[in-house]
Amino acid sequence: MKTAVLPQLQVFLEVARQRSFSGAARSLGVSTAAVSQSVRQLEEQLRVVLLTRTTRSVSLTEAGRRLVDGAGPALSQAMAALQQVSAQPGEAVGKLRLSVSRAAVPFLITPVLPIFRERHPRVDVEVVVDERFVDIVAEGYDAGVRLSEAIERDMVQVRLTDAFRFVIVGTPGYFERHGVPQRPEDLLRHECITFRMQSTGALYAWEFEKGRRNWRVPVRGGVITNDGATTVALAGEGLGLAYAFEPTVLPLIREQRLVRVLEAYAPTVPGFFLYYPSRSQRSVPLRLFVETAREHSRRTL
Repeated sequence: MKTAVLPQLQVFLEVARQRSFSGAARSLGVSTAAVSQSVRQLEEQLRVVLLTRTTRSVSLTEAGRRLVDGAGPALSQAMAALQQVSAQPGEAVGKLRLSVSRAAVPFLITPVLPIFRERHPRVDVEVVVDERFVDIVAEGYDAGVRLSEAIERDMVQVRLTDAFRFVIVGTPGYFERHGVPQRPEDLLRHECITFRMQSTGALYAWEFEKGRRNWRVPVRGGVITNDGATTVALAGEGLGLAYAFEPTVLPLIREQRLVRVLEAYAPTVPGFFLYYPSRSQRSVPLRLFVETAREHSRRTL
């Protein structure tokens, strides 16, 4: 049976519900003649009589009752599903799936997502926090947030933050006990809270720069973690030194709970970027999220 009968089926079910051709016509916003014609066309295609009509009433035949019982719930469910996914003019409906590095959450998720959800409540957002280098296309993400050097070159990039530094921090008490490193290689004699990269499983060698010279120092210590926020928290407890995004530790530095060292060697990175495959592939939810993120970045950059 061709799906061309679906409009006639919908009209028939409304007549059956109303027990009236004129009532169904009012409900559907069409003429009574149009309702009668749709029911007649359906009966002709099915080669059965579905309704018994008199001047005073409309009743279902046995075939009509079977059709109502079989098709009525399914069509109602289908119509409800269509209504659920349909959008009003100017309204966005859908789902947005984002891959975000943990350090980027304060720059994107915390400030931007509440604004986006208030504007577009029918867009569901899934945020997956992951330190791996994620192939967002292969893993089914709409967009990601990473440092620019971790983004493939064929991606469209939207800046979310200014450039910032990576800094070495520790507590005043730690430096009183162990001394202050003067050069990057001095860190080999210090207790460093090391970071294991999820993408490779290797321990991260802390990077430094001064002028044209660069260093990669294979620091070690008694504690290893795969979470940057944990390294800062443990450094704040005096457990060792941490290598951290400077914006994330500024509040602790202002409170004098942490101290920066080796600032002359602190490397600068371009910042965090929202990225996605191409403008031509953007969904409406993604386009609106990019607009919201850009608004936020313009206010904060």
